[in-house]
Amino acid sequence: MSEEKSLNFIEEIIENDIANGVNGGRIHTRFPPEPNGYLHIGHATSICLNFGLAKKYNGKCNLRFDDTNPVTEDTEYVESIKNDIKWLGFEWDNEFYASDYFEQLYQFAVTLINKGLAYVDDSTADEIAAQKGSTVTPGTNSPYRERSIEENLRLFQEMRDGKYQDGEKTLRAKIDMAHPNLLLRDPLMYRIKHAHHHRTGDKWCIYPMYDYAHGQSDSIEQITHSICTLEFIHHRPLYNWFIEQLGIFPSHQYEFARRNLTYTVMSKRKLLQLVNEKHVAGWDDPRMPTVSGMRRRGYPAAALRQFCDTVGIAKRENIVDVGLLEFCVREQLNQTADRVMAVLDPVKLTISNYSLGEEWMEIENNPETPNGTRKVPFSKELWIEREDFMEVAPKKYFRLAPDMMVRLKGAYIVKCDDFKKDENGNIIEIICSYIPESRSGSDTSGIHVKGTIHWVSIPHAKTAEVRMYDRLFKVEDPSSEDGDFKDYINPDSLHILPNVYIEHALGSATSGQSFQFIRKGYFSVDADSTADKLIFNRTVTLKDSWAKEVKKG
Repeated sequence: MSEEKSLNFIEEIIENDIANGVNGGRIHTRFPPEPNGYLHIGHATSICLNFGLAKKYNGKCNLRFDDTNPVTEDTEYVESIKNDIKWLGFEWDNEFYASDYFEQLYQFAVTLINKGLAYVDDSTADEIAAQKGSTVTPGTNSPYRERSIEENLRLFQEMRDGKYQDGEKTLRAKIDMAHPNLLLRDPLMYRIKHAHHHRTGDKWCIYPMYDYAHGQSDSIEQITHSICTLEFIHHRPLYNWFIEQLGIFPSHQYEFARRNLTYTVMSKRKLLQLVNEKHVAGWDDPRMPTVSGMRRRGYPAAALRQFCDTVGIAKRENIVDVGLLEFCVREQLNQTADRVMAVLDPVKLTISNYSLGEEWMEIENNPETPNGTRKVPFSKELWIEREDFMEVAPKKYFRLAPDMMVRLKGAYIVKCDDFKKDENGNIIEIICSYIPESRSGSDTSGIHVKGTIHWVSIPHAKTAEVRMYDRLFKVEDPSSEDGDFKDYINPDSLHILPNVYIEHALGSATSGQSFQFIRKGYFSVDADSTADKLIFNRTVTLKDSWAKEVKKG
């Protein structure tokens, strides 16, 4: 009998709340991305957590776009985020936008002004920063802190009406300039931005700050458990202060640690640099840690969910070995991907005594999950991998060499009789003879060989481009290294093979389909493919070093 998985600390909080009838035992979470970039694997953890908790406890999960900064946001990002969430296997109960609440948030701010808890400040950004003080010195009051309620109401309305330029005035909460938590030293609530918003157009020229808008949006939606990453732990007192002063629904914030990934960066700012400076082909480049990049590379959604579940959540940040993610990808593809034959570095093999014209060999699609067989054409002339032949073979070499025999996958045993070279000494053709009685499935030859190699029939072969992707950075944690993180980009993260030979059935493969190229790794059909030119991305290699570490643990 398998052990029941232990609860994480947020599940413990939720189960305690349910047991004590908090909010009537109702569970309502939300996933609140800012639409200023594409989602990455870190967001996938949050998605799996928030949607997973709602599902586990028969609750609801909202998708709310935190669209309070019109300068960086775009509908392209909104649509990509929705596509990523659906691809990961989740559906939201409600779709909201912080901009839906602009009027209500404005009225909340008016309420705080009327209570003497907010004021309009004419200080510059540098002056406000200086007023904040430090962790060892208290802040100093703004000279505008004691404006009357009437003046603040008038000025705030004039800010809304567009009377002032960007940066000319702000609205600040009036809390405590000596508070030990610097975030409570009269934080900004509104700033002026004369910029076109992707949903509200030019209706607004003042926009709420994240720390003000977030908790109130949670409260408006009556979110019971607002789950954030650990960097927001010091923001929680401010989150609570706004809710308490407004007397609105008491949403509660809980924090969990980020999970960074080796050999990549997770900062949206840095990812945007990689895109804008053309170090990658776009947000969905298969080397990127974005959900869309991983999807394009061929990572199954189930593998990302398995990874997030395996890593779990905790209160301490750490960096997770990308090998664990690759292990999850292999586990999923091992069960679902058909085995096919593709020759990446071809050399010609001719069977001198073969006179049957062509045959069709029956080969199983996936031995891990039996799902039938397919017919593969066989002929006198084949492509095989160059590495599967050696002119002088060392001991324990079980592939082709002069006078050595090997089995052709799903077909016959062949013996190397001769080979040809070009004027530069490169092998251009291997001459073999075959054993007619050795056909797979009906072998009566009595001959046993230790090696099996894959092949593709030359008359039937299709050609394809293969993109061999590797890790984007040369070091485990590029953000922690000296200098510019881009200095550590791996120059060999992409190697293109323009003319790979694939078995004929793959000619009808469609975008997103995944296969195991026998002995070579897992590959997925790229979105750039056309009917005339198939392109495959290497998703992950066959080597599984992480499995040993898992077994050790």
